[in-house]
Amino acid sequence: MPEQIKAESLLARGREALAVEAAAIEDLRLHLDETFVKVALAILDCRGKVIVTGMGKSGHIGRKFAATLSSLGTPAFYLHPGEGAHGDLGMVTAEDFVFALSNSGESRDVLALLPTLKILGCRLAAMVGNADSTLARQSDFVLTVDVRREADHLNLAPTASTVAMSALGDALAVAVAEGRRFSADDFALLHPGGALGQRLLHTVGGLMHSGAANPVIRAETLLREAIAVMSEKGLGAVSVVDAGNRLAGLITDGDLRRFLAKCEHPLDRTASEAMTPDPGTIGPEALAAEALHVMENTASGVTVLPVVADGLLVGLIHLHDILRALTGPR
Repeated sequence: MPEQIKAESLLARGREALAVEAAAIEDLRLHLDETFVKVALAILDCRGKVIVTGMGKSGHIGRKFAATLSSLGTPAFYLHPGEGAHGDLGMVTAEDFVFALSNSGESRDVLALLPTLKILGCRLAAMVGNADSTLARQSDFVLTVDVRREADHLNLAPTASTVAMSALGDALAVAVAEGRRFSADDFALLHPGGALGQRLLHTVGGLMHSGAANPVIRAETLLREAIAVMSEKGLGAVSVVDAGNRLAGLITDGDLRRFLAKCEHPLDRTASEAMTPDPGTIGPEALAAEALHVMENTASGVTVLPVVADGLLVGLIHLHDILRALTGPR
């Protein structure tokens, strides 16, 4: 290592590079305009896929952009322009939205794709450093990433320009995800290998209330006793079974209120009179996410489901049990 290089100068150079790149992103933020909105809306309106292409460093940024879009709910693929020119353009259809990244806007490999894309009728957005480039002129939308200088001491290496381009891709992906109302549950669904995704692997059997914790009564039980069981177990419902432990019905807080309002001397009636017969059920092997889907798509809107295995009642699962499992500590 040359003796004249000192730690202080290396640290100063590193800090200066970060300042240059931070300034590039801030300039980009200040100049973001209605074109950004139009591009985001075009992505949301896209009936096909988002295809991202770019060569060299722009290609690396393009791969990351496509991956981030996909991660946040927008189907996207990276197309290497060289491979695209030799057959991979077959993955592109007229319904797709194509994003071409090139700092100069004059990349021959990218420009070679334009005639085919025009024939296919794809909408094309360019992310370029030169708004007067060939790529920009041939595109439907142009997002300009024009940095004052690169971060290296020669002002040559793609540094600040690629950071700004990557940041703009992130901004688009985030804005589009919010436009889709992309949720934490959606994120978990697309990331089954992560800690968040693992929560979706909880089964109903692992979350349900069973044994002594499961509120169960017989059909002939008086309603006053049914209310006592519901209050003791604290789940807002009680399952009604026959002598063979086969599910006959379900009484929820809502069922109870409606029955009390319409009947005289309701506490002396039997559970079979107040219950909802043949309620929706789920098996213990089902995923918690499936139970949540059943609850959300039941016309009357339920928060509990009896759990049945081989025709017999084995437990009760509550909405709160599922939400705790799916939205626990991250």
